[in-house]
Amino acid sequence: MEKKKKFQKIIEELKNVPKEKIFTFVVENLSLNFENYDWVGFYLVKDKKLHLDLFKGEPTIHTVIKFGDGICGQAAKTKKTFIISDVSKETNYLSCSTKVKSEIVIPIFNNKNELIGELDIDSHSINAFSGTDKSYLEKICEIIGKNF
Repeated sequence: MEKKKKFQKIIEELKNVPKEKIFTFVVENLSLNFENYDWVGFYLVKDKKLHLDLFKGEPTIHTVIKFGDGICGQAAKTKKTFIISDVSKETNYLSCSTKVKSEIVIPIFNNKNELIGELDIDSHSINAFSGTDKSYLEKICEIIGKNF
């Protein structure tokens, strides 16, 4: 199945997932459906920091990230999606694994437009994320945000 159809199927199913299962659903479905999504997880905002929540992939030492630190922290500070094609070229990258080559981080906003968390995805491939990934993952995060 092509990438867009996989995303569309996940988005359609996500609309019916209960709030308490939404993170599990997203992590599992993204991990299973996209072979270059090697680490998929959520960071949630608590005390003006990002705290690691549910994830699938190798464990990380970065369980709490200050706004502005690393790609996740930059996305939180600017409230914008970041696509990093090659993490080795980033000066502010927090390395979770030497295998990670590219990353996408999508902020999640609640109905009051407050940042409540982020979806973070790492890949072991350079240039793993495109505009298609960005637009569909932002839609997924928009649906998630409506539940909080």
